[in-house]
Amino acid sequence: MPEIRKDPVFGRWVIIASERGLRPNEFRPGAGSDGKSYVCPFCPGNEALTPPAIYSLPADDGSWRLRVVRNKYPALVSEGEQGSTRNGIYDRMDGMGFHEVVIETPEHGRLLEDLPEEGVADVLKTFAFRVRELKKDPRIKYVMIFKNHGRNAGASLLHPHSQIISMPMAPLRAMQEIEGAADYHDERGTCVFCDIVKEEKAFGRRVVGENADFLAVAPYASRFSFETWILPKAHASHFEELPDAMAGSLAGILKASLRKLSVSLPDLSYNLIVHTMPVQDPSAEHYHWHIEIMPKLSHVAGFEWGTGFYINTVPPEEAADILNAGKRYKV
Repeated sequence: MPEIRKDPVFGRWVIIASERGLRPNEFRPGAGSDGKSYVCPFCPGNEALTPPAIYSLPADDGSWRLRVVRNKYPALVSEGEQGSTRNGIYDRMDGMGFHEVVIETPEHGRLLEDLPEEGVADVLKTFAFRVRELKKDPRIKYVMIFKNHGRNAGASLLHPHSQIISMPMAPLRAMQEIEGAADYHDERGTCVFCDIVKEEKAFGRRVVGENADFLAVAPYASRFSFETWILPKAHASHFEELPDAMAGSLAGILKASLRKLSVSLPDLSYNLIVHTMPVQDPSAEHYHWHIEIMPKLSHVAGFEWGTGFYINTVPPEEAADILNAGKRYKV
């Protein structure tokens, strides 16, 4: 069983999950080179290679167009006791939670941004639906939705998929962001993310996409080259409350943003993360859910790890210019 251990210095939790090391890796040198050693578990016909579907959307031909399954090599599992125990100066708890995989399409090599808009909307509506289902378990305090695309972003399989991990505590990084937003609200009386939307619309130079409901920007203090955020224009603190009617609008700007990135950045690898409030918390005036897309053009190195400072070699204004012009960036 996975175990969650607390760092006594920083207060952050670390998941110890040895089974994760057994998961297949399509990018591993030699994988599939003999024609037998690699079979994609997410492709149609190979459903027996994954746990049974928790949720699926049917295709017109009677097969499926999207599947959600439990991760076969989970970071957290549903069994275990809630609550932490202390051993000397150390705190630990069972690695209780749920780890799900959203198989976004039956087509092995099709990118998320290449799906029709309704297909991207299906993925987003599935995210929201699964969070609403997972939060029914009172043990679950936070649900992380993320997508690793490409070898440099930590993906182990090429087939388009995302992951949903629900956990018994809110992660430190999420709480730091929420607390920072609360401090801003206490000082100014407004939501920092609502103010970012207003500021970026007025300035314009860092905007990389906009529709009636959402704004995509290269954030002012981008940590990574070509980092892109997608923010709702209307204040909302919980992603899972996304109305189905707005899923198409979000799908449109997400699809357009990913396409701009893939045009400008060859062999794009990226991490996509949905930032949202802890699922058991009420709606908050100070926090605003959003999506962050972080292309992986370079590796976080010693200075970043040692200081917490990030070094970005492409100013966000320049990144937005390149993305909007459809230019190819030379890495």
